[in-house]
Amino acid sequence: MDRVVIVLSVLSVAASSQSILDQRRFSIAVSRVQHIHLLAQKYFSDFESSLQTEDQRQLNKIFLQDFCNSDDIISPIDKHETQRSSVLKLLSISVRLIESWEFSSRFVTWSTFPRNQISHKLSELKTGIRMLIEANQDGAEVFSDSSTFQLAPYGNFYQSLGGDESLRRNYELLACFKKDMHKVETYLTVAKCRLSPEANCTL
Repeated sequence: MDRVVIVLSVLSVAASSQSILDQRRFSIAVSRVQHIHLLAQKYFSDFESSLQTEDQRQLNKIFLQDFCNSDDIISPIDKHETQRSSVLKLLSISVRLIESWEFSSRFVTWSTFPRNQISHKLSELKTGIRMLIEANQDGAEVFSDSSTFQLAPYGNFYQSLGGDESLRRNYELLACFKKDMHKVETYLTVAKCRLSPEANCTL
């Protein structure tokens, strides 16, 4: 009987340690995506401020008729579906969204911020989320490198554009990047909240 109690105690401590580790990893991931999202908001806002009012109005109108490259990634359509989605699904979608920008972010004009630093931050975040997936998938294969949805990079389409088209390209890229990082931040925050049963995870 004593041996059973000892084994159960060891398992309980191990489970508790894993939960604490997961919480820490989630906190780091959420903190990193919040930083990237804030940068996206800042540079989009700065870019808008540099435009004439009419240019801003026209670009916004065009963008509303367009769609982001990452819109092809299947993701929750609203906050209710987000809350019903599993932790692994939210993590998997987050990785796909980040991957869609690792290359594309190099074609954004980031003002004084070096482009390669954004790509580096995204790669670090993706690595952290993949670790969370491995720790939470319990042997179930969520996705593999071969099945990960590969998006045609924005850059190939816009490289040869100049003048007003270049302005439009940057506006769309910054707007889409801001939108996608907001999605990732929401998904990671909800997933992290799921580890605390007493927490209120409503959006």
